Amino acid sequence: MEYHEAANFLFDLGRSRLKPGTGSTADLLGALGDPHEDLRAVQVAGSNGKGSTARMLESVLREAGLSVGLYTSPHLDDLRERVRVDGRKIPKAEVAAFAEAAREYVTDRMADGEAATFFEGTTAMALWHFAREDVDVAVLEVGIGGRLDATSVVDPVAAAVTSVTLEHTGIIGDTIQEIARDKAHVAPADAPLVTSATGEALAAVREVAGDVVTVGPDGDVRTRYDGRTNHTEAAVSLAGDGWAVDARIPLLGEFQATNAGVAAALARQVTDVDGPDLSRGLRKAHWPGRFEVMADEPLTVLDGAHNPGACEGLAETVATFDYDDLLLVVGAMADKDHRGMATGLPTADRVLTCEPDVDRAADPAVLAGAFRKAGNENVEPAGAVPDAVEAALDAAGPEDLVLVAGSLYTVSEARRRWSRLDVPRRVETVADAEAVFDGANVPREVTERLRDDAVHGVVTTRVRPRQARALREELRAIGGDVAVSGLDGRGEFVDAVLLGTRGEFERLVDALSGQGEGLAVLGRELRRVLDLDGPGPAGDRPALPWADGTVVMGILNVTPDSFHDGGEYDRVEDAVARAEAMVAAGADIVDVGGESTRPGAEPVSVEAEKERVVPVIERIADLDAAVSVDTRKAAVAEAALAAGADVLNDVSGLEDPEMRFVAAEHDAPLVVMHSLNAPVDPDDVRQYDDVVDDVLAELQERVLLAEKAGLDRERIVVDPGLGFGKAPAESFELLDRLDELRALGCPVMVGHSHKSMFELAGATAGDAPDATVAATALAAERGADVIRVHDVAENVRAVRVAETVRDAGRSDAG
Repeated sequence: MEYHEAANFLFDLGRSRLKPGTGSTADLLGALGDPHEDLRAVQVAGSNGKGSTARMLESVLREAGLSVGLYTSPHLDDLRERVRVDGRKIPKAEVAAFAEAAREYVTDRMADGEAATFFEGTTAMALWHFAREDVDVAVLEVGIGGRLDATSVVDPVAAAVTSVTLEHTGIIGDTIQEIARDKAHVAPADAPLVTSATGEALAAVREVAGDVVTVGPDGDVRTRYDGRTNHTEAAVSLAGDGWAVDARIPLLGEFQATNAGVAAALARQVTDVDGPDLSRGLRKAHWPGRFEVMADEPLTVLDGAHNPGACEGLAETVATFDYDDLLLVVGAMADKDHRGMATGLPTADRVLTCEPDVDRAADPAVLAGAFRKAGNENVEPAGAVPDAVEAALDAAGPEDLVLVAGSLYTVSEARRRWSRLDVPRRVETVADAEAVFDGANVPREVTERLRDDAVHGVVTTRVRPRQARALREELRAIGGDVAVSGLDGRGEFVDAVLLGTRGEFERLVDALSGQGEGLAVLGRELRRVLDLDGPGPAGDRPALPWADGTVVMGILNVTPDSFHDGGEYDRVEDAVARAEAMVAAGADIVDVGGESTRPGAEPVSVEAEKERVVPVIERIADLDAAVSVDTRKAAVAEAALAAGADVLNDVSGLEDPEMRFVAAEHDAPLVVMHSLNAPVDPDDVRQYDDVVDDVLAELQERVLLAEKAGLDRERIVVDPGLGFGKAPAESFELLDRLDELRALGCPVMVGHSHKSMFELAGATAGDAPDATVAATALAAERGADVIRVHDVAENVRAVRVAETVRDAGRSDAG
């Protein structure tokens, strides 16, 4: 079974009627061998805040060293977001395997009129996957209520009920007390139920659960919201019986302090978590679409608030910002309380109502009426979500606030403006074309029809169904074509493969420039990734080292244990002499590292690492080359910049939450590497569906974090992390398809020097100078901006040869 068939199998379950109760889920899991029975599970129920709480809990438990499964709903962009292990989405191959395993049983039940629902199917898939991955803990966000929810098939070791409001009346209860009692049935047998419920809801929770831990300003776990520390983080204080912690969280709003307290209390029930792990885990709990600040001029915020209570909380958080005008972009589902939402949200200077591309979406004109009745005077229906967002951003001044809210569907479409990946593909053979189509989940019959036409220009993207239909119409009219994924998720984003010559793409972007449905925005992005206008004008800041072509970064390890040159340059004088020699040999950047990331390397303290790198950086800062510091620690990065470093090279991909802010404060170029573990853990084997696509998607979120901290993309360098959590063949595939990383809009760095991947080519790991030089030439030909190597002179020559070949080819073409 192919992925799109498996996803469609799950989405088709959505046509089944809602059946409260755990029986259907238990029966399905029974047919799969009851994989959930040995799982240590935590349930998080509640009306608002349960998704954020589950994410914070997962992050803290991972920081404490546990392997954690996380099941949440709904998803923003991709069905697979609902099921994650240690932050990684369930692979497409695993979704297909689950569908294969469950199909016969589900089909038989369908014939009897007893089909599982979509939520029951995805719940079973999550528990099945967590068991296969042997996670230490599974964190489950409850869907509806608690007593009758599909997730309640587990016997939790810990559980929580966050806030309680009127919701799903007629299913779980018609009063606050009835709803609270239903939710309280998630209470574990051997631990107190954690709750932030208050008043009559708390009294009802106690009736069912008995033993509870209350969380709030006056609870058993005391919480305090200390306000924003910057435009993306807030300070919170948490204290319980015998413990206390101060933390910063990337989720703004006073209610998030309470959610953090619930997460902390649950974490302490599950494992022995100390203060530093708790603080660091909370700070790393990024949750897209939940008061997510995407830009600061104008301040642009995305929040999935979709009921009156959530909208009131959102208004309170917005009130903590200073701004001139508020421009509100809102799209909601037809079955929501529009008047209550409009009353809860702050009165805006301008409201643009819009319609997400889903069947349940409310008519923008109807929504506009609700906002006018709530006191907003300047209200206008604005069509599709991307068009409304662009209209708001175009109208906003640098001191204004643009707020997108009303539904996670709306937020999902809006967020694509910043997260879309339009990837040019090199298609030289029919086999290449088939691989691209397979990766985009294109049905086999479409692949067979179009694969010959794909052997020229190809770009892959993800769009809404309406956009896919419009793109196909436009491209076919000018001689190209579009192949669309076979996924039929009724409003889901779908993969699209755009086929055309350069001239046809030029005509396409011209045709899209004046169109709605977000097509004009897509056209601008296609123009960029295909370089249809050539390079843009240089800025007025100092030129970056890689501004004029591929540069070589020389590796200077001032460590006793690095895999290739450990111990050779750990004396300052030796390190300085080595740096001078590398610059004389043509190095444009010298990368100073004070901690090894080889397998089995021992961690180095902040002070020890600073003692190693700072004296060397101070001595070489005046050389005719930029100086980079190779570190995973923000405190070391800060000291290195003060000593004269120019660039930060973080092989952990921003595992230290402070790193991106240090780079932004100093406007220092920041290298963000894709890695699973640093130091490398050879036992951490990752299953990739397509290593390049997966690396691109995960780097995109890391890049967004750095961008939201205040760095421009031209100063965020991406490194695919060859050898870090990849098999040798996967590292070579990344090298071969390096040009696809251009989709990120960032400079690209490659670090391959003497790595074990070259054993696949017959070289010796740790001593592969010829193989390194050959890979350097290939990387430069593929468009790498920075080549990071130990042996500078040989690799500088390889870069020059590659550039000469490339320039000669361009000259001939002209």
